[in-house]
Amino acid sequence: MTDLDLTLHRILKAPRAKVWACWTKPEHLKHWFAPKPVEVVEIEMDLRPGGRFNSVMRMDGKTFPAMPGCYLEVVPEERLTFTDMLHEGFRPALTPGLGFTAIVSFADHADGTEYTVLARHGDAAAREKHEKMGFHDGWATAAEQLETYAATLT
Repeated sequence: MTDLDLTLHRILKAPRAKVWACWTKPEHLKHWFAPKPVEVVEIEMDLRPGGRFNSVMRMDGKTFPAMPGCYLEVVPEERLTFTDMLHEGFRPALTPGLGFTAIVSFADHADGTEYTVLARHGDAAAREKHEKMGFHDGWATAAEQLETYAATLT
């Protein structure tokens, strides 16, 4: 980790397989991915390196697309790495969203799942912008929603 990174670390009280399913199945992701009152109304995911990730969200009656991204690494139940710097098929984004790469890690823990999000940025300005947009509060709220939702899965 460097001063260009933002990180979130939590122990989620849900089994790793359920937390992974919440990250990798659109029907689960839409329930927790955005901090409420934001709703995720559409998800596209092609869960493989070079595959597309995109979401459409709604807030206050307004629908807006999130910036599309690309999966870089998919290690089942261990790690997802994705970026908004690339589009599907590793095609460079002409206008990236926040300009970051996320590494989401999952590990077994006695209480459930050790969950870490590392957001890597290319420069201090991108990191600061992401932080000011609410990285810590937003990702923490989403993690709480993830924990709650994952615990409901059978």
